[in-house]
Amino acid sequence: MFNQRGGGFATLPTVTKNLLIINVILFIATLLLKKQGIDLTEKLGLHYYKASLFKPYQFITYLFMHGSFMHLFFNMFAVYMFGSVLENAWGPKKFLTYYIFTGLGAALTQYVVFYYQLAPIIENANTLLAETKDYNRQSDIANELNQIFNYPNFTVVGASGSLFGLLIAFGMMFPNAELMMLFLPIPIKAKYFVAIYGAIELFSGIANSASDNVAHFAHLGGMFFGFILLMIWRKQRRN
Repeated sequence: MFNQRGGGFATLPTVTKNLLIINVILFIATLLLKKQGIDLTEKLGLHYYKASLFKPYQFITYLFMHGSFMHLFFNMFAVYMFGSVLENAWGPKKFLTYYIFTGLGAALTQYVVFYYQLAPIIENANTLLAETKDYNRQSDIANELNQIFNYPNFTVVGASGSLFGLLIAFGMMFPNAELMMLFLPIPIKAKYFVAIYGAIELFSGIANSASDNVAHFAHLGGMFFGFILLMIWRKQRRN
């Protein structure tokens, strides 16, 4: 994504280092357990709240799960670059609070998207349930609906929501810091980078391409909730 000079892994602050370690361990565990017929994503990924696979703890655990090596790599590279700077500026407790809060915000935002995507399906299922008196048919409809709720498209994994929260925090705290994108070797100030990236995510989310399985609105949710928390902290400092 971008390039900055930084210290080695050993010099990373505590929370950032442990976030990297946990994410890598769970990714490896996911691959190994899958060979044993155990799907860790089913247990730790965030499912829709009406799905049979949903558990409340998934609002936290989904942040440490990733769908592919590249998904993991880019997220952890960004956590490495931005997380270390922000944790050194805030301290571990405040940094972890922000990281989890933006991850929860991203999850809630994606839930809103899921709700509107599933609303027509749920309405149609409720109509069918009301029209039939056959118990077996009602059971079949309920099972079909549950299968839809558990469908991978309605499962969220990845630290991207928290990452975008870190991104907006970095842009607000160090607006004139220059970032060098790996695929485009042109330095760009953080404040412009954040604005451009946010606009791209908004456009991609609205476009809603059928081949795009990225949770763009979750990313925007992470940025939005991060912005809100930063404003609260700024007001508290002023007071």
